[in-house]
Amino acid sequence: MAPDILPRYYQIKEIIKKWIVEKEFDSGDKIPSENELAAKFNVSRLTVRQAISQLTQEGFLRTRRGAGTFVADDEELINSYKIEFSGFMDDLFYLASRSTTKSAEIDRIKTPKRIKSKLQLSDADNKIIQIKRVRYIRDRSFAYTINYIPIDIGKKIKKAALLQKPLLQILEQDLGVQFTEAFQTMGASFADQELAEKLNIPSGSPILSVERTMYIKKQVPFELVQSFYRGDLYRYVTRLKPVRRKRGSFWVQQGDYRRPK
Repeated sequence: MAPDILPRYYQIKEIIKKWIVEKEFDSGDKIPSENELAAKFNVSRLTVRQAISQLTQEGFLRTRRGAGTFVADDEELINSYKIEFSGFMDDLFYLASRSTTKSAEIDRIKTPKRIKSKLQLSDADNKIIQIKRVRYIRDRSFAYTINYIPIDIGKKIKKAALLQKPLLQILEQDLGVQFTEAFQTMGASFADQELAEKLNIPSGSPILSVERTMYIKKQVPFELVQSFYRGDLYRYVTRLKPVRRKRGSFWVQQGDYRRPK
């Protein structure tokens, strides 16, 4: 099903927010007037006013009667929108230290065929633990994550623990799971109705979809993680470096290159 078209006021709100986050307007700067913005985006003043009203409620703007609208002096809020995602495992620990879980569900479900294939489970493994969580930064939802974990370990995980510390920490430190590697894929997508409700964004909003298979010793797949990140909060960033050879050179992602033996 095709995503809903985002309301025009929301698109304008996100553009203005991007201006603020990327420092096209600094704290205290006056932004263009409603008339100027309406002309720029070819919309009515009412549409612009709705965008500005939401940005004011979110803390990005403040309005002075008779003077105009200005960028609020809240660097912590603005910097919280500069979350950069490199794809490395270190990101997991960094994000875990900054975020909290306020919503968690643990269910024992029939193992979906795709999950059974990904985790190389046998036909007898017809049940699996599914954990759903909404992660927050500064009381604002930023990620919705679904974990699939084998019954023998998953049944030991309690909801109260999930609300206190990251699942990765529970698995490694409390339950003794020793991960050896992970395989991860990323893609761009749109929020369906369920994701939109979980992340408090309009249906059809851009999201970053990440799927990660976690492995234990002997390259045994143990856990499948599906995470959906708000597109307005995340940027995927990578650093490249040239590797020079006699026959030429090529570029690789820094920190992810292994010299051939």
